[in-house]
Amino acid sequence: MFIKGTTFKNKSLMGVSTMTQSQSLKVSIHPHTVVAMMHRPETSVGVSVDNGPMVVEVVDPKLKEHCTVVDSGFDDVYAEDAEEIVTPFSVSIASGCSLLRNPRHNKGLAFTEKERDAHYMRGLLPPVVIKQELQVKKTMNDIRQYDVPLHKYKAMMELQERNERLFYKLLVENVEELLPIVYTPTVGEACQKYGSIFKRSQGLFISIEDKGRILEILNNWPEKNIQVIVVTDGERILGLGDLGCQGMGIPVGKLSLYTALGGIRPSACLPITIDVGTNNDKLLNDEFYIGLRQKRANTQEYAELMNEFMSAVKQNYGEKVIIQFEDFANHNAFDLLAKYSPTHLVFNDDIQGTAAVVLAGLISALKLVGGSLADHRFLFLGAGEAGTGIAELIALEISKQTHVPLEEARKKVWLVDSKGLIVKSRLNSLQQFKKPWAHEHQPVTDLLDAVKAIRPTVLVGSSGVGQTFTKEVVETMSSYNKKPVILALSNPTSQSECTAEQAYTWSQGCAIFASGSPFGPVEYNGKIYMSGQSNNAYIFPGFGLGLIISGATRVHDDMLLAASKALAAQVTQEHLEKGLIYPPFANIRKISACIAAKVAAKAYELDLASRLPQPENLVAYAESRMYSPNYQIYR
Repeated sequence: MFIKGTTFKNKSLMGVSTMTQSQSLKVSIHPHTVVAMMHRPETSVGVSVDNGPMVVEVVDPKLKEHCTVVDSGFDDVYAEDAEEIVTPFSVSIASGCSLLRNPRHNKGLAFTEKERDAHYMRGLLPPVVIKQELQVKKTMNDIRQYDVPLHKYKAMMELQERNERLFYKLLVENVEELLPIVYTPTVGEACQKYGSIFKRSQGLFISIEDKGRILEILNNWPEKNIQVIVVTDGERILGLGDLGCQGMGIPVGKLSLYTALGGIRPSACLPITIDVGTNNDKLLNDEFYIGLRQKRANTQEYAELMNEFMSAVKQNYGEKVIIQFEDFANHNAFDLLAKYSPTHLVFNDDIQGTAAVVLAGLISALKLVGGSLADHRFLFLGAGEAGTGIAELIALEISKQTHVPLEEARKKVWLVDSKGLIVKSRLNSLQQFKKPWAHEHQPVTDLLDAVKAIRPTVLVGSSGVGQTFTKEVVETMSSYNKKPVILALSNPTSQSECTAEQAYTWSQGCAIFASGSPFGPVEYNGKIYMSGQSNNAYIFPGFGLGLIISGATRVHDDMLLAASKALAAQVTQEHLEKGLIYPPFANIRKISACIAAKVAAKAYELDLASRLPQPENLVAYAESRMYSPNYQIYR
């Protein structure tokens, strides 16, 4: 096959025309459209543009079968169907098996009689034709047969590799049930066992041995119009530590949520793992480990590799590709974010996403406890990426509300690390990112003593260490506050600082509680308590959608504040009466659209948006841009 004249990328397809042996066909189509698909490489395609729609000429004198030419009429390259229906026509005409084996286009028994004839599938499927809704019901029944969460995870991943739209349809319609399966806490166990369960690559693996070839590797990925990259080096996976190359489960899981919850089309998402080795001896001695069997690269090698990676991504995908750093260790996470924020569209979910979702919960909690943020005292157990990120965003919002300097606002927030309360006398021994939180106070080494000394109204756990909010800590918090706010954020569930049952029981039902991993309802003294989940999935899908629909070129802190307030605005009085400081996930796509609209509006306000003019109704525009998991009709 060759193309004369203009060359263009795959776009959406709607209408179909056919031609028979030794015929030429000219079709007028829009510029953003794939033009023709042929049976064999001998077919030639001529393309010309004469101050109007593109004209395509397909000449195939050798074929007796008919060729297919398609026109979409779509103008918007971001629309969810862009690039969605190319492959069926390009491969299925030669073989219906190819269509059935392609997860993006496979519909299984939902292919209609007309589609089966048009795409040479007659006999390749049982005769019954069923609707997608029945497939959803059947597949959910199958998944519910598994008792072990990891088995459910594997079943979902196999479905994603077999039938992409059905996978997302299940996830969208059963998000509260399936979110803990495809993401935390089950994804943590999946990463630990990733080498044993690995079957098919779902993203790119770039190792330190690929230095000098990263641009070449990016070009090996079949999709060219990438809008979101989630990248990890696997050094700090959830609360599980260094999992090396097996951390790939995190980017894969995050991007499935970008699609299901934020409506970013799957073909625009790219998971990447940077493998520089691992310091986990257990993995290095595991015969099923899939990564490099060496200790982590030194600082200079690491920095050079990341610099090449960031340059290659920008060169290959442009200025507006979102690069989300995920589960990097503290000593790299802060440096990477600081280094590349001025030059790339970068976002660290552990630092910024966690901060935004926690601030949203605190804004909601104020409706129950009263006062403004500035009226409260915050104590954190954990001073890593999450803890300092949350603390900084809280201080920034206090500063904006009270018009005091940021340094003054930080004095409302206290942090405890592994060595105790962060105070001025420790300044010289502190890591750089902890130094802003070193306040004047005598040294305190124990969390319980820190609670007694600071008397916080809000206690936040981001330590990654389970069962650190002891009975004495919760009881002490309750003695100082009528409604203590207790957020046990560490993931997975085994690493949570306390359980929902412990928080409600030890506080005698007074606590306002939320956690990073989900907990079920708790009954205490005849009353049912519902706990919220402070899950980053509330923020990053809508945040990413907002960046995309506005064409943002950089991330600004004000966008994070806008996202937090948009999420808090979705919490109703009915939710608050149940003790919830986050809205249910059942309506997450609407929530994501509202967040996207506020983020996009802030991008336009800050002159960081490149998609002009600004749409009048950003919520409606965000919803219209969302990928739909409903099956498409192939004609």
